[in-house]
Amino acid sequence: MKAVVCHAPRDLRIEDRPEAAAPGPGEAQIAISHGGICGSDLHYYLHGGFGAVRLVEPLILGHEVSGIVTALGPETQGLAVGDRVAVNPSRPCGTCAYCLRGQPNQCLDMRFNGSAMRTPHEQGLMRAQLTLPAAQAVRLAPGTDLALAAMTEPLAVALHAVRQAGSLVGKRVLVTGCGPIGCLVISAARLAGAAQIVATDIAEAPLGIARGMGADEVIDLGRSPEAMETLSRGKGTVDASFECSAAPPAIAGTLGATRAGGTVVLVGIGGEVPLPLGTAVAKELTLRGTFRFHEEFALAARMIETGRIDPAPLLTGVHEAEEAREAFDLAADKSRAMKVQIRFPGP
Repeated sequence: MKAVVCHAPRDLRIEDRPEAAAPGPGEAQIAISHGGICGSDLHYYLHGGFGAVRLVEPLILGHEVSGIVTALGPETQGLAVGDRVAVNPSRPCGTCAYCLRGQPNQCLDMRFNGSAMRTPHEQGLMRAQLTLPAAQAVRLAPGTDLALAAMTEPLAVALHAVRQAGSLVGKRVLVTGCGPIGCLVISAARLAGAAQIVATDIAEAPLGIARGMGADEVIDLGRSPEAMETLSRGKGTVDASFECSAAPPAIAGTLGATRAGGTVVLVGIGGEVPLPLGTAVAKELTLRGTFRFHEEFALAARMIETGRIDPAPLLTGVHEAEEAREAFDLAADKSRAMKVQIRFPGP
């Protein structure tokens, strides 16, 4: 079967790998349909990793996929051959202290597909076929668009981030950084009852998509950097903010724009960056981090399946598996791409 494998920076190969194993008890075999290219996939492709996380062996990339069930093992319930599914890449251990206290996204022995955090690496999902615990496959309604379903994982990240802010009903919300996660945060905040959503970025193209995903006002800080000063008047003019870029200027601007007593959710993941703690202290801000997801994955699948959140505006294009290198190069060009996917042959 075809698999998209990263060996080193800029060394991406489309390889023939052995067929997936026959499913055992409680397992499902899935023919992958679509796989989205995430920021972490790009870090492996462009730089061989990020921070202390480095490739030390070839890694099948990908953790945003959908597919069709092709076989089931004994005692497997809740799925049938032919079902369309979104695949959850997260597999917490269920027994560590964090899992037992209801924080499985913080699992001490997490297995997350497409990650080099552990050695041997946890191989990813960008392959034509895989066998995995059936609990990782969320059943979708017949006819669900599998390209859209492959965006279940980033939507789950956005839903978890929005939960960190508490109630957004009737509130004015700021989202800084309008990449795929930022745009999905906008849609999730709208669904959570935000009265007004302001989105900022340093480029015009993603702001157009942000408006289509539910932003009421968009600000191009590349052209109008002074706009953050307006948002920051009177100790801030927004009730809750989601910082999705991890850029130091954006983080400082977000804290400035959030009203005294408001909440800032730090969504973007980057290197260590300065945090204006003086502003946070003086304005009595609540700072919240957000990391991955758990129960939000099934919820995200339902929202895409029913059309309550439509991620279609994010989809830049779909490439065949043989064109994976071209797909990654396109995804790396933020001036041209938002979400790029790779398609595998059907069952």
